[in-house]
Amino acid sequence: MIRVLVSVVGAAKPRALHGTTARYLHSSYDVAVVGGGIVGLATARELILRHPSLRFVLLEKEPELSLHQSGHNSGVIHSGIYYTPGSLKARLCVRGATLAYDYCDRKGLPYKRCGKLIVAVDQEEVPRLRALYERGLQNNVRDLSILDAKGIREREPYCRGVMALDSPYTGIVDWRRVALSYGADFEEAGGTVVTNYEVNDIAVANESAAGSSEGLKYPIAIRAKKGEEVRCRYVLTCGGLHSDRLSQISGCSPEPRIVPFRGDYLVLKPDKHYLVKGNIYPVPDPRFPFLGVHFTPRMDGSIWLGPNAVLAFKREGYKLFDFNLRDFGDALSFRGLQRLVLKNVRYGLGEMYRGVFIGAQVKLLQRYIPEISLGDVLRGPAGVRAQALDREGNLVDDFVFDGGVGDVASRVLHVRNAPSPAATSSLAIGEMIADEVEGRFAL
Repeated sequence: MIRVLVSVVGAAKPRALHGTTARYLHSSYDVAVVGGGIVGLATARELILRHPSLRFVLLEKEPELSLHQSGHNSGVIHSGIYYTPGSLKARLCVRGATLAYDYCDRKGLPYKRCGKLIVAVDQEEVPRLRALYERGLQNNVRDLSILDAKGIREREPYCRGVMALDSPYTGIVDWRRVALSYGADFEEAGGTVVTNYEVNDIAVANESAAGSSEGLKYPIAIRAKKGEEVRCRYVLTCGGLHSDRLSQISGCSPEPRIVPFRGDYLVLKPDKHYLVKGNIYPVPDPRFPFLGVHFTPRMDGSIWLGPNAVLAFKREGYKLFDFNLRDFGDALSFRGLQRLVLKNVRYGLGEMYRGVFIGAQVKLLQRYIPEISLGDVLRGPAGVRAQALDREGNLVDDFVFDGGVGDVASRVLHVRNAPSPAATSSLAIGEMIADEVEGRFAL
């Protein structure tokens, strides 16, 4: 049965974890976590800290942890302004940001609290900006204030706008580095990390040999494409871009479907870095499904501009011509994507055009910083967002849990959707998922 969580009021650099190679595996564990992104790692860490006497394993299909969404994102620590007051997303983001800063301080992980301006470039955007300010106050976002045009220039000398919302609590961090630190915590607490383990089956284990109780104690078998097998009592999947496929393995509904959207960034040339001091964001337009272009400083000193949002032809396709026939076919044949496209034809064509002709992207950026020119930017990196869609073409904006059907249903929990800002909220999300695991399973 699917459960959707809806709104309720209420120093040292971490080592890159490569984990154990998947060659031997007939080991048994109390809990297996599938997926080594930031949500899976935060949850595995939370669970093992709560239950140190249990045996945990984390299974990741890549040779290293946190290589996809957790390692291809803007690097922003969000403050929680945008979300419906009292909603789960709002509460998780506000708490998650506090936990993230505290965690980085304890671990000696570098971050910069460089702030963010949400800028209204004309009077038409001012009512929406004021509504965002009220929303942020209701969400208990720290230190919010409204700036006039003069205040904008004092904070961002080259930025132009009629009014802005100033969020000094917003920051930046290397989220992959944070995720790897979660993984290190998990291993130090006694957890096992196994990489190169691509799960293709979750089922009731075959009966044990005569005289052995292992089949009864560890009834779930998690099998990899190469034939390895891990046995466990309970399974938690946090599959990100493959969360729908992992869910279907244990008999779940194919929906909500994950549709990959690629975001292509531009980068500002180093000699123009003086144009941007902190994060500069647009006022969201409710007519469009995604946020729009913004200016994002990075921990390495670079400045990213963008992104756009276009359909990716491969779930882990970070380049323009990356293509996977199965991924592309699954997306195009899905009624939900077809309906989303029909509702946003003009917007989608504009995003595609700006992805090819970067001059069009620069024109949008010039609304905020007129001094930027085409010669000041280069093509930069890209990320792929795991966007959950329903059959009507609506973006699924809530957390979705699913257990599947049959004998495995009582022992498997799938996190089918962990919407943005999942990195900022990761420690708070880990607490929430751990609560869900404890509520479902007798740990």
